[in-house]
Amino acid sequence: MWTRSNIRKGDTVEVLTGKERGKRGKVIKVEPGKEVALVEKLNFQKRHLRPGHPQTPQGGIVEKEGPLKISLLMLVCPKCQKRTRPRFRKLESGSRVRVCRKCEEHID
Repeated sequence: MWTRSNIRKGDTVEVLTGKERGKRGKVIKVEPGKEVALVEKLNFQKRHLRPGHPQTPQGGIVEKEGPLKISLLMLVCPKCQKRTRPRFRKLESGSRVRVCRKCEEHID
């Protein structure tokens, strides 16, 4: 099931619930089919890798970002630095642009 998301790669988001609540980070990757996003420096998970793995030749424990549900994230406006649910506005050229509901500035 594919849904249109307000969050895109490169956006700054804030976590609404869970152990990372209130923290902000930059979106690294969005998977709309799974409705999850990877956020930089948030939701770290430990992975145990065997020796000979291409990522770590000697093996060991590696920490990396884990996925967060998109519904638990909210976009942060780059202009006013407030959380917002963006509005979509059509331009005269026919393209759609995200707009902050609080300061009415374009997000992108």
